[in-house]
Amino acid sequence: MKLDILVFGAHPDDVELSCGATIAKEISLGKTVGIVDLTRGELGTRGTAEIRDEEAAEAAKILGVSVRENLRFRDGFFVNDEKHQLEVIKMIRKYQPEIVICNAIDDRHIDHGKGSKLVSDACFLSGLRKIETQLNGEPQQAYRPKLVYHYIQWKNLTPDFVVDVTGFMDTKVASLMAYKSQFYDPNSSEPVTPIATKNFKESILYRAQDLGRLINSEYAEGFTVERYVAVNSLSDLV
Repeated sequence: MKLDILVFGAHPDDVELSCGATIAKEISLGKTVGIVDLTRGELGTRGTAEIRDEEAAEAAKILGVSVRENLRFRDGFFVNDEKHQLEVIKMIRKYQPEIVICNAIDDRHIDHGKGSKLVSDACFLSGLRKIETQLNGEPQQAYRPKLVYHYIQWKNLTPDFVVDVTGFMDTKVASLMAYKSQFYDPNSSEPVTPIATKNFKESILYRAQDLGRLINSEYAEGFTVERYVAVNSLSDLV
């Protein structure tokens, strides 16, 4: 299956938190989108890996993505080495996306920066035909995505571009609320974490509102890039 966009997250919920509305918008425009989680989030303070599996599957249904896979790397301990790169390359060659979106280049959680660099490096290496991979016993062809973007997570990094996601925040929030074990619940007896506070839950909307304000829209999500953003003409800018 060839996808238009393949989105990677170090943990289940990374993608929904950071670019869920963008995904929903792209799907509404007829794009095919898939998600690959690097880990099951098994070190998360709240819930379990099994619960995360169920929550991720439900969130994928809400967003309407075509496929969701999990590479089952070790949460907190995966590294950017040949072994892990080859597993990511297999996913890139399997789905041959035009665009890859991955974790923030710098963030509070160490897995986010690691995951960002790992996927970015794999996108380049995937285009080298002398790197041989197989999937289900069949050799894969070399393939390199045209574009690699990074979403923004905990830290308020300055975006290189923003996407107007007005009209798609309800879908994003619904996909996030599928992760019932992770976010704010005043009746929960689980330990409080940075993302399980009322302030963080509210920040999902007000961060998107603030970026939207800066581009004269209601909501927006921001991204950073590895090379200059190019447009065909000045009128392409919203």
